[in-house]
Amino acid sequence: MAFDFYMPDIGEGVVEGEIVAWRVKEGDRVQLDQPLVEVMTDKATVELPSPRAGTIVKIHYRDGQICPVGKVLVVIDDEAGAATAASARPPSGNGQPAATAATAGAAAGPVALAAPAAAEPAAIEVVDASAQRARVLATPATRRLARQLGVPLGSVPATGKHGRVTADDVRRYQEDGGDAPAAPAASHQPAASAQARAAAHPPLAIPKPAAGYEEERIPLRGVRKRIAEAMARAVHTSAHFTYVEEIDMTELVAVRERAKARAAERGVKLNYLPFIIKAVVSGLKKWPQLNASLDEATQEIVRKKYYHIGIAAQGPQGLVVSVVRDADRRSVFDLGREIERLGEAVRTNTATRDELTGSTFTISSLGKLGGVLATPIINFPEVAIVGVHKIEERPAVRNGQIVARHLMNLSISVDHRLADGWDGAMFLQDVKSLLEDPTTMFMEMI
Repeated sequence: MAFDFYMPDIGEGVVEGEIVAWRVKEGDRVQLDQPLVEVMTDKATVELPSPRAGTIVKIHYRDGQICPVGKVLVVIDDEAGAATAASARPPSGNGQPAATAATAGAAAGPVALAAPAAAEPAAIEVVDASAQRARVLATPATRRLARQLGVPLGSVPATGKHGRVTADDVRRYQEDGGDAPAAPAASHQPAASAQARAAAHPPLAIPKPAAGYEEERIPLRGVRKRIAEAMARAVHTSAHFTYVEEIDMTELVAVRERAKARAAERGVKLNYLPFIIKAVVSGLKKWPQLNASLDEATQEIVRKKYYHIGIAAQGPQGLVVSVVRDADRRSVFDLGREIERLGEAVRTNTATRDELTGSTFTISSLGKLGGVLATPIINFPEVAIVGVHKIEERPAVRNGQIVARHLMNLSISVDHRLADGWDGAMFLQDVKSLLEDPTTMFMEMI
C-alpha cells in the first residue's frame, strides 16, 4: 500500500532541505533503514533512511531541488495492506514535525569566508505518526517574538520563502490589530511583495556564446550553493569595514622555533595559529563588542562570554569554518592539537555539525599562501573576522638601521552596525602588541 514519506524536520528552525543525491530510484526495492537520500539544510547534511521496507513508487523532488519540511518527499509501496494505511505525517500538537535527527554531518557557515561545508552525512531516526495537521513555518526567534507579543502564529499571513512567517509578519499583524486574514498553512506561494521584489530584480541570465566557443554549465547546488547564499547574506546584511596592521613576528618566529621540538614530543605539529588564537582571545576580552552578534528579532546585541574561535580554511568541497571551542581555556599545545584534529576531519569529510557551527569569532588563514592583504567577509552573524597573511622576511627600520625582520599583515573586517572603527583598530593593536612580544602574551595567559 502506498506510504507517503514526508520531509522531516532535521533541526530546530529548519524549514526546507536541498536534495543533494538520491541513493535509490523509482522501482527500486528498499529495506527498513536503508539510506534513501542525502539532504542538505543550512544546519547540517544528513542521510534519510527508509521508514519502511518496500518499493519506491514516486520521487517528488529531484537532485538540486528544495523540499519544504512537511511535504511528501517520496512514496513507498510497503505491500503491507491496510495495516500501513497511516502515512508518516507531521504529528498534531505542539507544531513539531514527525522526525527527530541525530545531529551530525556538515554544516557550513559563511566563511567569511564561511559557508556551510559538507561532511559525511549522518543517519537520522524517522518516527512514524498518523495524525495530519497544518504546519506553520517559522524560525524559533519568530515563534518567541509571537509569544512575547501574544500573536497567534497560525493566523499570521506569511510573506517569507515557501510560506514562512517572518518577524516582520508578526509585528505587522500586531500593528494591524490582528484583523488580517490567516494565510493558508499549506500554501507555499510567494506573497505579492516578494513577487514585486523578484520582478524588480530578476535573476541574471547568461547568454549562450557565439558558435565555435565552448562553455561548461555546472548546477549551483549543495555546498557551493550554501556558500553563495551565506556570502550574499553576510555582504548584504553586515556593514563591512576593514582595518589593516603590519605585525613584526620576528620574536614569535624564534619562540615557535624553540617550541617545535617540545610540541613534537607531545604529538603536536605547531604552527602560528595557536599563538594568534591566544592573542585574539585576549583582545576579545578587552573589546567584547567584537565577540557578539545581533538578535534581529529582539533587537538586542548579544555579547558572548565564551570564546569559540572559528578557523576558516579550504576543504575538499569549498571553504569551511571549523570551531575550536573554549579557546580561552586551552594551552598553546592543546590548541595546536585541536586545530590539527579539526583540519583532518575537514579534509576527510568526517567533521560533525558541532565541529562546524557555533563560532563566536573567526580567523581566516591560507597559511603560506596568505598573500599580502585580503578583506575577508564576516562569518555572519558574527561581528568581525581576522585575516592572517603570510610571514616573510622583509627590510624594516629599527633604531635607525635597515634590518631584516619577519613581517606579516593582519586585517580585520568588522560589522559597522555593532562596532566602530575605534573598536576594530584598538582590538588589532592589542593583538599586535601580544604577537610582537610573546612574553606579554604568556603573561596574559596566566
